[in-house]
Amino acid sequence: MLQVLQKNKGKIGWSLFLILLLILIRAFEETLFYDPFLSYFKDEYSQLAFPKINIFKLFFSLGIRFYLNSVISLFLLYVIFNDTQIVKFSALLYMILGSILMIAFIFILNFFGEENKMTLFYIRRFLIQPIFILLFIPAFYYQKQIKK
Repeated sequence: MLQVLQKNKGKIGWSLFLILLLILIRAFEETLFYDPFLSYFKDEYSQLAFPKINIFKLFFSLGIRFYLNSVISLFLLYVIFNDTQIVKFSALLYMILGSILMIAFIFILNFFGEENKMTLFYIRRFLIQPIFILLFIPAFYYQKQIKK
């Protein structure tokens, strides 16, 4: 076991560094990104009206955050699997899923906002958190094991 760890020392180091970057994005989210929903969803929001938002600033901020999380996640996939095909496929998935989620978020916010607070909460959660990497790593690992 120790030999395996020593053999993969660089891979483990890079993986920990990339995970730390994802943690830092989360830790400094209030200072780095415009998101009035951060404090809104921390409170008892079921009885509160939506906060005042600048839709363009929010869209840009969510997009940048999703992009940063996606790029770091793609690097993490490359470090773990060392396979450019996996990274290319994942990049395509991130583009498609990110576009769908951003369109759905803006659509629900503009047309159904107050009635669908929980839907908005969960769509926003997929945009601001690196949830897809938690799905991709086990899926690609399983796929690699099946091919062996």
